[in-house]
Amino acid sequence: MKLTILGGGGFRVPLVYGALLSDESEGRVTEVVLHDLDATRLEAMSHVLTQLGAGRRHAPSVRATTDLDDALRGADFVFSAIRVGGLRGRTLDERVALDLGVLGQETTGPGGLAYALRTVPVALDIARRTREVAPDAWFINFTNPAGIVTEAMQSVLGDRVIGICDSPIALARRAIGALGLDATTTQIDYVGLNHLGWLRGLDVDGTDHLPRLVADANALMTLEEGRLFGPEWIAALGAIPNEYLYYYYCAREAQEAILAAPQTRGEFLRDQQDAFYTTVERAPSEAASHWRRVREERDATYMREARGDDEERDEADVAGGGYEGVALAIMAAIARDERSSLILNVRGGGALPGMPDDAVVEIPCVVDRSGPHPVERAPVSGHMLGLMQQVKAVERLTIEAATTGSASAALKAFALHPLVDSVSTARSLLEGYRRAHPQIAELLS
Repeated sequence: MKLTILGGGGFRVPLVYGALLSDESEGRVTEVVLHDLDATRLEAMSHVLTQLGAGRRHAPSVRATTDLDDALRGADFVFSAIRVGGLRGRTLDERVALDLGVLGQETTGPGGLAYALRTVPVALDIARRTREVAPDAWFINFTNPAGIVTEAMQSVLGDRVIGICDSPIALARRAIGALGLDATTTQIDYVGLNHLGWLRGLDVDGTDHLPRLVADANALMTLEEGRLFGPEWIAALGAIPNEYLYYYYCAREAQEAILAAPQTRGEFLRDQQDAFYTTVERAPSEAASHWRRVREERDATYMREARGDDEERDEADVAGGGYEGVALAIMAAIARDERSSLILNVRGGGALPGMPDDAVVEIPCVVDRSGPHPVERAPVSGHMLGLMQQVKAVERLTIEAATTGSASAALKAFALHPLVDSVSTARSLLEGYRRAHPQIAELLS
């Protein structure tokens, strides 16, 4: 099979390739084509992948190209992890919001909406080229904000677009481990949108074991989420929130921590990755070993604003990763009919009561040769449903603005987001992003 990776010069591409190296089954990926607009980064990643695969009997071949049609043609699967505007764009997304006293984070809040306004038009162009050049390909989207981008692309490619994220399965895996359950026999009840969801149950043979964990403060404190939110709040919710809900439940603390830090997350990654690619350009023979060192530092500092200065992430949390495993499981299920149960971003189709049938939601799915099939969830109520509905309305206004150029829709999206405190702040955000990003200024002119 042929796998095309869009954003192929990106730093996390070796995680996907590393997962492929572990697959020795018939029908595995035998060819990987990297596509990116930055030829220097493409060359660096080609060195890393070649070195990772050296001596491996079943290592897929690697080819790089800056021609999109060339990359897509003949692909069985397309994995997308593009970053429109690069890390410089991310730093601007963060700083415009912070300068206005609003949480500055890449995917949650106004920064995520600005990122979507830049990304959706590009993602739709890619979707149209995929429909023309590789109409039978399955599109696996990891491009953030994943829920918005996936829903926008479905207008072109329908259900052949599947959004993935590593946060939900990592949360479920940690909770299952804390309870000593068998992951292969545990049914996961998770509901939400991308970067906004809750683990509601862990069922084994008809018994839900999650309440046992929720009631055990000591056990909760062994989890990343337990330390983020505190056992008292988790007990009050009766569910374990996705780590990204920290930006909603603890918005003041998150904003204060980000402002107190010498750099935003985007600025840290920009400087780190600039140094990485420069080093690889000077010493390409050491590309893989240098990538491993930089990745460890990157993972260890993830969501630093949610932890104390002296608190380190657990080794299991750092090593967990996950999205590359989800992508591999999707490909195996579709290409080889190796049925899997995964938490994915898909069109709900009525599986999540209270949400529009055509809305992309993040819920458990069964994946087989015909693709993902959402598993019907028990109704969501109270603040969970309200927050999901409000954020989904904001996501859809953002898609409207990105596809029609409507400044009014963009203003409504910013103003109605739960993390934006007034319409006047929303106007200032919109103007700030127009000044910061020529793409947004041109889109909403």
